[in-house]
Amino acid sequence: MATLKDFRDERLRKLEELRALGVDPYPADSNRTHKVVEITTDFKKFDGKAVTVDGRVTSIRKFGKLAFIVLKDFSGEIQLFLRDGDVADLDAKKGTLGLKQLPLLDTGDFVEATGEVIKTKTGEVSVAVKTLRLLTKSLRPMPASHEGFTNKEERMRRRYVDMNVNQEVRDRFVRRSKFWQATRDFLNQHDFIEINIPVLEHTTGGADANPFVTHMDALGQDFYLRISHELPLKRLLGAGYERVYDIGPRFRNENYSDEHLPEHVAMEWYAAYWDWQDGMEFMESLYKYVLKETFGKLQFKLGDFEIDLDKKWEVWDYAEVIKKHYDIDVYSTSIEEVKKALKDNNLEVEKTENLPRGIDKLWKNIRKNVAGPVWLVNTPLFISPLSKSNPDGNTVQRFQPVIAGSELGNGFSELNDPIDQLDRFVEQQQMRDEGDDEAMMLDIDFVEMLEYGMPPACGWGYSERVFWIFEGVTAREGVPFPQLRNDIDDVTRSIYPELDLTGGEAGEKK
Repeated sequence: MATLKDFRDERLRKLEELRALGVDPYPADSNRTHKVVEITTDFKKFDGKAVTVDGRVTSIRKFGKLAFIVLKDFSGEIQLFLRDGDVADLDAKKGTLGLKQLPLLDTGDFVEATGEVIKTKTGEVSVAVKTLRLLTKSLRPMPASHEGFTNKEERMRRRYVDMNVNQEVRDRFVRRSKFWQATRDFLNQHDFIEINIPVLEHTTGGADANPFVTHMDALGQDFYLRISHELPLKRLLGAGYERVYDIGPRFRNENYSDEHLPEHVAMEWYAAYWDWQDGMEFMESLYKYVLKETFGKLQFKLGDFEIDLDKKWEVWDYAEVIKKHYDIDVYSTSIEEVKKALKDNNLEVEKTENLPRGIDKLWKNIRKNVAGPVWLVNTPLFISPLSKSNPDGNTVQRFQPVIAGSELGNGFSELNDPIDQLDRFVEQQQMRDEGDDEAMMLDIDFVEMLEYGMPPACGWGYSERVFWIFEGVTAREGVPFPQLRNDIDDVTRSIYPELDLTGGEAGEKK
């Protein structure tokens, strides 16, 4: 049975034969006049007209003096019809191939075809080829769609193959792009300004997460990869901007799950002179706009959940929900009572468990069964150290949407009292010093900014988890190139025996 190496060796032989004929197998120029979809969807307009199409070969069939090639570009597929006598002969200088050189082509190659648009006897829209050029010679065979490309490990490691073979995967990332473009469009329409902020920070904050650490040689100091966009964007409010946002990657040194990745794209906005209620109304509109633009609908079947975003969104009080499910008063409970509730509900109890973490676990146990859309409000102060308190002194002005068992964002009336903020930073730093790696760091520069003055404001953040949930995929399936442990397969090692390709093995052993 032929192996991948055998197929590659045969293609290398064809490559050398093409070079021997004087044909450049990798020319820099191309001359496409139309995308495939333009021709296939408007045949009457193009009937009998000359066009030039470019794309990847997905199949080749030859029957005597006739040949058929299926060519695929990003927009779709079209048939190339080649007939002996109509197709120009080999012209190495121009890079054109004749029918005699057709055996030197393989599926996976990129070609350019020029000819008239016709319909064959079977009624298929085709290009009757006059000239055929090779644009790229492929050395590895692309799996055919009917063969499938379903091995999860292979799909993740060779995502470019996955997207070629599995159309639904390729389409997913078009929708992902639409999701972020719609987010950007809605914000821009409401007078927000996009300002990109640093990824590398001296002190990272704005979320409970363990950061990645790197080193900057130029300054001789360690930096953290940001875990949130929050603090730099709020500094911009202090600088006089009134509505700002940023969309980009953030990094949290945590484990993989169906809803979390160590690296992912997120968005945060901040609006001066808004409070949490302004933000909640705004976000309900933004969700509807973005999801309608991305998926073309507001009603979804997500797992066992039936979701209708067009209906009235419910509002739940945090303490009331915990009381209803566990008979615990979050404002007067003890860590022992919380640990007992965790055990009674078969939830993990860690040695470093503290009250905020324990109560958050109890809430998440409720959340997993909530279809939504629901707004969760009046979160306890000890759960949200960076948000503004309500007049009751026990809760904060925070709002979170719960949809399909997940929290799909976070919004706050932002804390702008520098003394209050410093006290909370100190409390968080003490937790960090006591072993909680996810507690926030003391950021004295941010406190200084607050002392100069930041207007009352509302802030919001969500990640691409929103897209994953509505797309109905896991986190790894929801990004084009998920991080994987470094590995090099045996076939590649055998193809390049002269190279030292032990990095993959070494990486796995560490």
